[in-house]
Amino acid sequence: MTDITPNLNGEIQIPKGFFERRRLDPLTQFWLDEREGDLILYPRLPDARKLYIEATTACNLTCQTCIRNSWADPNAHMDDATFQRILESIQKLPQLERVIFTSFGEPMVNPKLFSMIEAVRKLGLEVTLGSNGVLLTEKVTRTLIRLGVDQLVVSIDGGKPATYEGIRGTQLSIIIKNLETFNRVKDELEVVKPSLAIEFVAMRSNLDELKEVLNLSSELNATRLIVSNVLPYTEEMNEEKLYGYGPKEPLYIGSWPVKSSDAWVRWGVIETPRMFWGAERRCKFVQDKSMVVRWDGNVSPCYAYSHSYQYYTIDNVLKNVEQYTLGNVNEQFLDEIWMSEEYTRFRSNVRAFHFPSCPDCDLRETCDLRQENQGCWGPNPSCADCLWAQDIVRCP
Repeated sequence: MTDITPNLNGEIQIPKGFFERRRLDPLTQFWLDEREGDLILYPRLPDARKLYIEATTACNLTCQTCIRNSWADPNAHMDDATFQRILESIQKLPQLERVIFTSFGEPMVNPKLFSMIEAVRKLGLEVTLGSNGVLLTEKVTRTLIRLGVDQLVVSIDGGKPATYEGIRGTQLSIIIKNLETFNRVKDELEVVKPSLAIEFVAMRSNLDELKEVLNLSSELNATRLIVSNVLPYTEEMNEEKLYGYGPKEPLYIGSWPVKSSDAWVRWGVIETPRMFWGAERRCKFVQDKSMVVRWDGNVSPCYAYSHSYQYYTIDNVLKNVEQYTLGNVNEQFLDEIWMSEEYTRFRSNVRAFHFPSCPDCDLRETCDLRQENQGCWGPNPSCADCLWAQDIVRCP
C-alpha cells in the first residue's frame, strides 16, 4: 500500500467529477490497496465523529455480566498527561461531534471525571456519560447540568429488587432514588438536559421483567430504553443468553410520553436487539466513525477490541480475544492514528465486512482459528464472530 497524491503527473487517473461527488479536496492524499484484483483508494481524512474515552477500568460494583470477570487488567485511571494529549488531538479532528465517557469501569470512580468533561465541553463537543447510577447524588446531578452534559445512560438490569441485586450486587432502590432526584433537580432548574437513557441487558433470568423496566423508564422520564443481549464472558452467563441461530420472537416494543418541565416534548422509544444470527452484518462503531481510547492511551476501533478477554460465541465456542491496538495517543495524535494505513484499511474491510461468517461454516466445529480473533480468509484480526456487528449486543 502506498501513500499517493492522485493528481501527480500521470501517476493515477481519477474519474471526472470524483472529487466533487465525494466532496473531497483535490489535494487529498490516499492509501492505495488491492482486494481480489481491484485497486482501492482509501482517502486519508481526519473524519472521526465519535470518541469513546475510558476514564477508568475501576468500578464500585461487581456485576455478573461484566467483562471484568474475564480479564486480568489492572484497576487504573487515565492520567493527566494522556488526557491532555487527547484534548490536543481533538482539535485536529474537525468533524468530531461527541465524546462518550463510558467503559468497562464506572467513570464516576475517577475523581477527575468532571474536570475531564468540563475540558471537553469547552471545545464545544456533546458529551454522553454512562454510569451504573450508584454515585449519582444531587451534587453530581447539578454538576452534570452545569457542565452541559446532554445525555446520561444508566444501567438497570431488573425490574424487581431481588433480580437487580442478584445481577448488580446493589439495591435497585438506590438507583431509583438517585434518578428521581435527578429529575427533581432538572424540573427545579427547568432544563431538558441531560436526557436520561436506560440500558437493560436481557437474559433468561430477567426477560420477564423487561416490561417492568419499560414502565420504570416511563416513570423516570427516560427518553430511551436500550436493550442489549448479554455477551457471555463466563459459562454461567452463557447459559443466560436468549439468542441463537434460528429466528426468534422479537422483544416487546413500545413507547411512552416524555415530560420536560411542564410540556410533553417527545416520545420515549425502546431499542431492541436482533435475536438470531443473520446475513446482514454492520459495525456501528465503524459506521458512526468512532474510536476508543483506553485508560492507558491505547487506541482501538471498538469496545470489542479494547481489551483482552474470553467470551462464548453464538454457538458456544470459548473465544480468546486479544486487544487490537492501532496506536497510542501518548506517542501519536489521534488524527495520525485515525489516518494511518492500518486503521484506514481496517475500517474499509469492516464496512465491506470482508470476513467469513464462521457460525455458518460447515467446518466450524473443528476450526481452531475461531478460538482466537482470526479468520481463514480475509484480513486479521477477524470480526467474523462479532455480536456487535450482528446488533445482538448493543452499546450507547
